[in-house]
Amino acid sequence: MDAFYADHFVLPLPPGHRFPMQKYAMLRQALSTELPEICLKEAPIVSDAQLALVHSPAYIHAIQTGEMNPAAIREIGFPWSLEMAERARRSVGATIAAVASALQQSVAANLAGGTHHAYADRGGGFCVFNDVAVAIRCAQREAISCGSEPLRVAVIDLDVHQGNGTAHIFQDDPSVLTLSLHGENNFPFRKENSDLDVGLPDGCGDDDYLYALENALDTLDQRLLPGLVVYLAGVDPFERDRLGRLKLTASGLQTRDERVFAWCHHRRVPVAFVMAGGYGLDISETVQLQVATYRTALSYWRLAQSANVSQPQASSS
Repeated sequence: MDAFYADHFVLPLPPGHRFPMQKYAMLRQALSTELPEICLKEAPIVSDAQLALVHSPAYIHAIQTGEMNPAAIREIGFPWSLEMAERARRSVGATIAAVASALQQSVAANLAGGTHHAYADRGGGFCVFNDVAVAIRCAQREAISCGSEPLRVAVIDLDVHQGNGTAHIFQDDPSVLTLSLHGENNFPFRKENSDLDVGLPDGCGDDDYLYALENALDTLDQRLLPGLVVYLAGVDPFERDRLGRLKLTASGLQTRDERVFAWCHHRRVPVAFVMAGGYGLDISETVQLQVATYRTALSYWRLAQSANVSQPQASSS
């Protein structure tokens, strides 16, 4: 199973910054040790032309050059640097690569990504470019260029924060369904309209969360059979997350992942997943929750490969 990383493109942050940058390198090391069957690959860099499928040329230029007003930088939450611009591009490239791999091999991943607060013309909430939106547009353009049917996509966003940027980007696009299960009272405090929003109260635990997820997946079934799912597998709904405000246990998060991957597998829908948020008091605990997501994904990747091998092949003449 392919998984793309960009943690060696380090974003320099001031001392005391609350973004846990080190978790990405820790996750890659943990996967290399615990799940060696995963094929770790360096993320390619996204081009200006690919970014422009979603983002405005002026915003792309501003991020590349640092010609941004201080308020725009504050909204992103990172100080600008050439390293920040490079890392943002690599994170998008990783999701583009994960989507392309998933369409070929059923399941693939980005060890970072899920920057769903970025709009077409601005960033926010630690999100510079919207990797999910750009990857979807690249996959749709590729399908058209190959003469395939138009690619319909479902975004299943289970980060604890609503994917406001993604919802806004695709708000008038019937080819992309956005589903967001999030803390109703959490950031962003001005929500956008996803195709399917499920706002949860502070303190929501496993049972209520999983019931809401089942209902959301049932609704998705009624609205769309996608050709691709992009899954934002944030672990910030966890009970000990600093920014989450929900109360899911490790077991609840694992069941959540099982249900999403099973939904895709049973419908033979490829799924590319990204890690999105995770801000535990103990970073190593956050990393282990993410490793558990990879372990679940890998089991469904194996099932998909077995199913492909067992299918009868056309005889050659």
